[in-house]
Amino acid sequence: MKRGFVIAAAIGVGLPAAAQEGGAVDLGTLVLESESNTTLVQEGYVAQSGRQATKVDTDVKLIPQNISVVTQDQIEDQAPRTLLETVGYSSGTTVSNFAFDTRYDAIYLRGFPAYYTGLFRDGLRQYNGPSAWFRNDPYSYEGVALLKGPSSSLYGVSGPGGLVNVVSKRPLEYTFREIKVTTGTDDRKEMAFDFSGPVDEEGRFKYRLTGLVRNSGTPLEGYPDDKVMIAPSFTYELTDRTTFTFLGEYTEATVGGTASYYNDGPGSVSRRYNGDPDYNDFDQTQWRVGYELAHELTDSVTLRQKLRYAEVEADLEYSGFYEVTDTPGFFRYWGHYLEDLEVFTVDNTAEFQLATGSVSHEVVVGLDYTEAIYDAYSTGTQYVSAAATDAMDPPYAGGQETEQWGIYLHDQVTRGPLKAFLSARYDWVETTSIAADRSETDTDDEAFSGRVALSYEFGNGVTPFANYATSFSPNIGRVYEDPAVDESSPAEPTLARQAEVGVKYRLPGTESLITASLFDIRQEDGVVLDASAGENRQVQQDMHSRGFEIEAQASYASGLNLTGSFTRTFVEIEEGAEGTEGNFLSSIPENQASVWAFYAPESGPLKGIGFGGGLRYVGESWGDDANTYRNDDRVFADLAASYDFGRHGFDGMQLQVNVKNVFDDTSQTCTADYCYRYEGRTATASLRYRF
Repeated sequence: MKRGFVIAAAIGVGLPAAAQEGGAVDLGTLVLESESNTTLVQEGYVAQSGRQATKVDTDVKLIPQNISVVTQDQIEDQAPRTLLETVGYSSGTTVSNFAFDTRYDAIYLRGFPAYYTGLFRDGLRQYNGPSAWFRNDPYSYEGVALLKGPSSSLYGVSGPGGLVNVVSKRPLEYTFREIKVTTGTDDRKEMAFDFSGPVDEEGRFKYRLTGLVRNSGTPLEGYPDDKVMIAPSFTYELTDRTTFTFLGEYTEATVGGTASYYNDGPGSVSRRYNGDPDYNDFDQTQWRVGYELAHELTDSVTLRQKLRYAEVEADLEYSGFYEVTDTPGFFRYWGHYLEDLEVFTVDNTAEFQLATGSVSHEVVVGLDYTEAIYDAYSTGTQYVSAAATDAMDPPYAGGQETEQWGIYLHDQVTRGPLKAFLSARYDWVETTSIAADRSETDTDDEAFSGRVALSYEFGNGVTPFANYATSFSPNIGRVYEDPAVDESSPAEPTLARQAEVGVKYRLPGTESLITASLFDIRQEDGVVLDASAGENRQVQQDMHSRGFEIEAQASYASGLNLTGSFTRTFVEIEEGAEGTEGNFLSSIPENQASVWAFYAPESGPLKGIGFGGGLRYVGESWGDDANTYRNDDRVFADLAASYDFGRHGFDGMQLQVNVKNVFDDTSQTCTADYCYRYEGRTATASLRYRF
């Protein structure tokens, strides 16, 4: 039995009127899934096709690029609490750099940070400020696509490692109603709901309303995990050729302001939590409104526009310990940081279906624009008391205003089994960096980015591919020439180029996809964190990443779903701080591997019972860029089990239990010479009712 909503057809929910008339009609069983399959078509754990990589609906197997997709079924089985946990089993992805930290979605792709320049939502860039980051709750999306390697040729400003595209839940064509309550360790209490379906008889107007309320603690004292979220959306088919979809969200959340432990020496973290339980709230309010408009001008020409406006207000209370020479004991400091972020982005495309003899073309011409503004206010480090820090009015600490225009052209050429992807783009970016004294520095950047890629589909299911791509990304905030000297300047844009070869394979007659690739990326002026001066400061480096990735997803009719991956990555610092050239970038494991399987039999005595689990291996890595000490390798285990009460006549009701980090590993990992601790074992139990 699928984990979708299963009911007897006799209930008559969402059935055609014809089924209600005349004599009895055997309609079998109605299976409803929570994913919409609108922009990302998925079956079980396997992505079939989507617009995520090329802005054109394309079979994932034929796209000449390594792409990982986390589907709705995998999300439901694994029950991730954050975007980091959602993508943790994907190849080429590192999410352990800062151990336990729910404040930010700090994802690395192929060794490069994607959190500033590589996070997208519904194909539009999700611009983040230095601390005002958009948070993506797993209950608000129906899939996540990770595009590996430079993708600027279509998506504009993005990093060399690739981008993460979060696909929002969208209105469904059938009636879908879900209520879910969750409890768990650390006094976790959560209630969520998800309602969707057509409003009118013709089905032209469809809605979806998703929301949750959560109150929870964490293993850290005074570090909450509270949230209230509401996400409305609707789709209106104005005509047979014109569709309008509205996507919105409003969220208020509070987590801890400090996620670190006191470091008692290089490469060593103590058990002393830095946070002050009485002064430790990180309050964040975020909202977004936007739409997607598609109009089929003719049978071969489609016009599209995506638009979104979003804001984030972040209010961060933080603290820590320090020692004084010749004075015993620990002393505490506090700080208060505020940041406001506003982002407007719009993407306009025209899609053409053409043919020249035996060659077909899918051409996309586009123009996009992004405007982003953030302002920060900070008390800096204070040493009197939390109350005194809280009473201060934080002065202005700096900001940035960015405008970006981009034009692009993509031609997807097909001749028989051969596909060629040709993309070209030019970006103009104007940035005004504002210092604490309100003085301004203007910079203008512009660059070309492109991609040439080929794939060839053999009749036996094997599809080899190759690509060469470049990327361009102006950076957020300021950087330091020397982290020990309090002088900074606006960051230079990051440029990169990649060569990749690989192969994809779909087992004949199955829902499966295996992808393997070799890649080589060279980056200029990449931004990384440096903690050698006692606090994290941005510096710029030239880096070289190369490696191998293989990943497989499969879903079988028997009810077995599985995914597995292996990644080998080396990220070398070619030019950077003194003493680091020729070294490897800290916290990027040389080897990573994962496997997850979940079995929910479709028939037999175990029908309605689901069980599974996974292992994640995080290999050794360097703890600092000077390569003076190593992070040990780790193995994390996760378990899951579900029980469908349909066995007892309660159709649509399911109990699910998930345990993460079964071995209760609370060891350390170090990034940029600062060390963090893992969360330890946690468990959740949820009761879901779909009706």
